[in-house]
Amino acid sequence: MSNSDSQSSPEALAALPLRENLRGLSPYGAPQLDVPVTLNTNENTHPVPDEVVQAIAASVAEAAVTLNRYPDREFTELRKRLAEYLGHGLSETQLWAANGSNEILQQLLQAFGGPGRTVMGFPPTYSMYPLLAAGTDTGYLAGVRGENFSLTAASAAQQVAEHRPNVVLLCSPNNPTGTALGLDVVEAVYEAAEFHQGMVVVDEAYAEFALAGTESALSLLPGRPRLVVTRTMSKAFALAGARLGYLAAAPEVTDALRLVRLPYHLSAVSQATANAALQHYAVLLETVEDIKRQRDRIVEGLRALGLDPAVSDSNFVFFGGLGDAHAVWQGLLDRGVLVRDVGIAHHLRVTAGTEAETTAFLDALREVLTGA
Repeated sequence: MSNSDSQSSPEALAALPLRENLRGLSPYGAPQLDVPVTLNTNENTHPVPDEVVQAIAASVAEAAVTLNRYPDREFTELRKRLAEYLGHGLSETQLWAANGSNEILQQLLQAFGGPGRTVMGFPPTYSMYPLLAAGTDTGYLAGVRGENFSLTAASAAQQVAEHRPNVVLLCSPNNPTGTALGLDVVEAVYEAAEFHQGMVVVDEAYAEFALAGTESALSLLPGRPRLVVTRTMSKAFALAGARLGYLAAAPEVTDALRLVRLPYHLSAVSQATANAALQHYAVLLETVEDIKRQRDRIVEGLRALGLDPAVSDSNFVFFGGLGDAHAVWQGLLDRGVLVRDVGIAHHLRVTAGTEAETTAFLDALREVLTGA
């Protein structure tokens, strides 16, 4: 915990009767520094288009008239619009939304995890998974990846069969590596978890950025009542500040989440914002193709510098081949470019931003590596 994140001393916190499994933990968070080029949190750095801003403003203004009343507890219109957006024959009974995909994952662990239960992830992966496990008092099992951080169907299924976790978290595309899982991995994990009635959650936060031919786990939902696919409006929709995540699953899964949600957990303002955005999703997603072009440009630029970028299905690039990754991170920061040091030796992660931001990153990195 950094001083900027904390309002008290470590000693004062330690003196409280905190749950034992929370002692010594640090809160999630990336550095929030005032620099010209911020490429460390996988945001969509393109601004929200004016017509969408106006539509959201009008929708929120309309909602403001009745803010003296509680919002639609079932966020019915939003679930219908999300089902229409995702397709795959989904109905609104299969959709659920919350304040960011992190709350979606938290609710899933509240319903299917908890004391005496376990959740399995496969590090390196999204660093919130063990924190969500700790927050819900769910045991966290760290699975093992293979060479180049890969995960095969056989290996994943074997680990799930051996450890019998109550919940399995599969991040695809994976954060921080950016690589997507084949559907064979999801199918194999689901079959392995079926023997002990385990839930399988596929976190597809970056799905809209996937390479051509990469398939979504949404296609596997029919006939699999314990499979869940989570998404977010933070990335491709450029709505990180709106905090809107959602999932698709069997209707009984959404019923289970009704048991643990807070009353009226999705505000009228959040619903109005998301509904307006979904009416203009084609406009919002126009930036996705540009981001993918910049991502591919980063991959090519890194290779030209003699580095080792991973193939990316996301809006960021994970790359290795660095002698001292943190020194390179600092060198970039000194030149006004903030990327993410994910704590993996010889590797860094950079968000694919605008064309200008991508140029600034590649130019700064070239200077750092050459000592210019």
